[in-house]
Amino acid sequence: MPHVPSPPQPSSCENLKSPTDRLRYLYADVRRISEIAAPELVLHPADRDLTSPPRAPLRGVAACQVHEEALVAATGETLVMDVESITVGADGVFGCVLGVLRAGETKGEHGQMDGDGDGEENKVGSVKKRSRGVLAVPFCGLWRFDQEGRAVEHWENAADPAAVAKWLTGE
Repeated sequence: MPHVPSPPQPSSCENLKSPTDRLRYLYADVRRISEIAAPELVLHPADRDLTSPPRAPLRGVAACQVHEEALVAATGETLVMDVESITVGADGVFGCVLGVLRAGETKGEHGQMDGDGDGEENKVGSVKKRSRGVLAVPFCGLWRFDQEGRAVEHWENAADPAAVAKWLTGE
């Protein structure tokens, strides 16, 4: 029997037409936001209500890209958006992603995760930074899409945005 190769996996979201597929692609690495979004994307950050007056939404895909890259960097490259469900309405206009935002898992001496959140491997005889611990906070991402399936608006929601902010700043 001849071998039938699997269809190639997209290296970008060019071939992903449905909002559900685009969200699944994005949540594997939030730094892909510019690949799934329209240029006029508006992002309402999870920490928007932690300041007075509330933080303004980010406008434009470039500003949103910087925001997501900064989030991943602040976790020491350990951010995982552990998706539990993705629901998109029948008309494809709105979507909801539920899951747990996780960070702080790092590789230890033998490649195992040591969970200390310091972003460095746990090596014998090394001096380690004070641990931030592991972050695990439920999230709900709400999305609005255009007729082409591109994200045009996103509301970040964390169950405890203050806890996320404190963890990210090492408090």
